[in-house]
Amino acid sequence: MTDTLDIKITKTNKSRLEETDFSHLPFGKVFSDHMFTADYEDGEWKNFQIVPYGDISFSPAISVLHYGQAFFEGLKAYKHDDGKVTVFRPYKNAERFNKSAERLCAPELPEDIFVQSIAALVDLDRDWIPTAAHHSLYIRPFMFSTDPYLGVQPSKTYKYMVLTGPVGAYFSKPLKVKVETKYSRASEGGFGFAKAAGNYAGSLLPAQEAMKEGFDQLIWTDGRDHAYVEELGAANVMFMIDGTLITPSTRDTILKGVTRDSVLTLARKWGIPVEERRVSVAEVIDALKNGKLTEAFGVGTAATIAPIASIGSEGELYHLPDTTKAEFSNRTLKALNEIRYGKVADEFGWNYTV
Repeated sequence: MTDTLDIKITKTNKSRLEETDFSHLPFGKVFSDHMFTADYEDGEWKNFQIVPYGDISFSPAISVLHYGQAFFEGLKAYKHDDGKVTVFRPYKNAERFNKSAERLCAPELPEDIFVQSIAALVDLDRDWIPTAAHHSLYIRPFMFSTDPYLGVQPSKTYKYMVLTGPVGAYFSKPLKVKVETKYSRASEGGFGFAKAAGNYAGSLLPAQEAMKEGFDQLIWTDGRDHAYVEELGAANVMFMIDGTLITPSTRDTILKGVTRDSVLTLARKWGIPVEERRVSVAEVIDALKNGKLTEAFGVGTAATIAPIASIGSEGELYHLPDTTKAEFSNRTLKALNEIRYGKVADEFGWNYTV
């Protein structure tokens, strides 16, 4: 275990809390007063600081701008009724952060540094954590290469940072989604399993085209044949077919989601059959046609549970049953919220107290 971090803290001269409208929190646009920074130089992490949120300066030759060595995580902090503050499963995010680092030839960040940096920042800005239902403090740790060098090779220096910001619900309504069969999110042997910035850059054009057709999100399919379901937008996807919870098994093209793992853990605890395997588009459409698909939903940090109302495939639009009556996904959302907001005992040890 890493020793307690020696973090230099420079507080802001003037908080922006009073000028923030907590009744209107567009996701990812409102930031807390401070941010965490650290540098990787000469083979070690150093310069641990919490400073006022603000711009940073860098060389125009910085390698991340040219070769894309950048990746991130997303997790949330919650405030309980008694004022206690917890972060949901940060060590799972730390583990995945390092898998991304390994794939992108970046240095490992010790898990305790990852968690301690987040805890210190959340503690300092705990007044920014909303208390309204379905609200939380979103946490964005990220790393990028910093060598001012125009050469295709791994950087020798890196910066690690953490931003936070209050957020409300990510989606305001059940989703209309399209099965994507032209573009690919990831390919075998690539880095679809990593939270690399480039994965998201490549998804923007397909998503925009789908929105022009009236869809909210895409169901990504495999890059080779477009025959198998992989992810939903920037989330994992699950289906309830004939009473069995079915989700694509994780592989090098699919992100190993923390919320995904949490949902599967709850399902197994409740005695619900679970299958993690390859899921064909044909199977999903057949189940829709035959009335066997009763629920479909995305699972991820931002949305938690994102119910799907309709699925478009090959020019046809298929409607699912009323999402307000979706027994499993609604039960799961309620259970996760009760754990994260401290309404029930945390029997899985998922909450990290700040």
